[in-house]
Amino acid sequence: MLTNDQLYIGGSWTAPSGTGLLDIVSPHDQSLLGRAAQALPADIDRAVAAARRAFDEGPWPRTAPTERIAVIRHLATLREKRAGEIAGLISAENGSALWFTKAGQPGLSRQANAYLKAAEGFGWEETLAPSDPAAPFRSVVRREAIGVVAAIIPWNSPFSAAMAKIIPALLAGNSVVLKVSPENSLSMNLLAQLLAETGLPEGVISVLPADRETSEYLVKHPGVDKVAFTGSTRAGRRIASLAGEQLKRVSLELGGKSAAIILPDADLATVTHGLKFASLLNNGESCIAQTRILAPRSRYEEVVAALKELVESLGVGDPADAGTFIGPMVRRDQQQRVLDYIRTGVAEGARLVAGGPEIPAGLEEGYYVTPTLFADAENSMRIAQEEIFGPVLVVIAYDGEDDAVRIANESEYGLSGGVWSASETRALDVARRLRTGTVTVNGAPIGFDGPFGGFKASGLGREYGATGLGTYVELKTVTVPVAAP
Repeated sequence: MLTNDQLYIGGSWTAPSGTGLLDIVSPHDQSLLGRAAQALPADIDRAVAAARRAFDEGPWPRTAPTERIAVIRHLATLREKRAGEIAGLISAENGSALWFTKAGQPGLSRQANAYLKAAEGFGWEETLAPSDPAAPFRSVVRREAIGVVAAIIPWNSPFSAAMAKIIPALLAGNSVVLKVSPENSLSMNLLAQLLAETGLPEGVISVLPADRETSEYLVKHPGVDKVAFTGSTRAGRRIASLAGEQLKRVSLELGGKSAAIILPDADLATVTHGLKFASLLNNGESCIAQTRILAPRSRYEEVVAALKELVESLGVGDPADAGTFIGPMVRRDQQQRVLDYIRTGVAEGARLVAGGPEIPAGLEEGYYVTPTLFADAENSMRIAQEEIFGPVLVVIAYDGEDDAVRIANESEYGLSGGVWSASETRALDVARRLRTGTVTVNGAPIGFDGPFGGFKASGLGREYGATGLGTYVELKTVTVPVAAP
């Protein structure tokens, strides 16, 4: 059992302001995994004050970009050396199947490398060519750090969400207060240990597990200049409102209800193999999961039958077992939320093809849900419009490509989506018409060089690569007189 009775504030391990430790329990069998200190508003005050001093008076924002790049490269190397330990901790805390947490480790390396590549070629300071050659001045554009960044991440993929924010924020020269979910106290304490080895100056970064009330205190804190958030759309709206009152910079990566459009010429074996991962990765607890399956009416029952076979074949059980594809939900309330949605789907009149609200036999002690498939669903149903965040798929029929695009776009969300076709040209034509931030064709993975984020209620701003790095800088223009010839 792991125990951590301290908090990582400003680069040092220190006693928390509160007493008592939070029990971290396994979602598989409720066994005790460890205990960890949790931050309270007084700890937020200390972390923000340290970050403020580090930014206003310390060396970090004034170091050369090459020096900051070297520190982040070191952090990436340290993480790679402990990839197996990280995967195991996240799996134990979250209930994510170990295959998923292990498979995500190389992705973390690619994510870091994309940011490092972007930083190396970033226009930290550029002299603009004048539009009027006779102008008596030249313009110098600088990209400078914003200040103190509050990075707030969810529990479902903690290392990926954390690195997506702290890497670009630090590369740009900001100080960071990283607020993490209580469920991830153990794995995020490991992240803090890695950060302690990087040589970052005092005060530059803190890692604080805390509840929602303490998160809101951080968002409202007058010492914070920018809030970077990943989480639910409901929470994102609240954060945007609070940040707007103080005109804080804000970036939001929010929820999704992504559609997978299966075109009539798609190879169904390829589709079902791809949707196993695109729709059901991380137990379905993923904002990018393609959980609305749009099937041509001419092949509808064929698609439903193939997906039924897929869903019923998934191994459900202990996330540490090699044969497990779907583990438990992260908490009891999340399990009940997903079960309630399944009951709602039945009540709405959708056809229950596989699964249902019954907990898998023999797994009653954990927070398990039986993978579930609905057919004969209307896009207006709650199970087709609301983010369930669990292993529940809904198959909707369409008539022609225009109808498929219409259905896909009839959603308040616009984070991700997929198109499946034997013709890449045809798939790209459909992808261009979707109102969503990311579209994958035939199961291609999401890359880290291009921007990632959402349309509509799926968020504001973008992460990854040069675009993501750009969300952590302010633009300054300096005009300099040009001597007369």
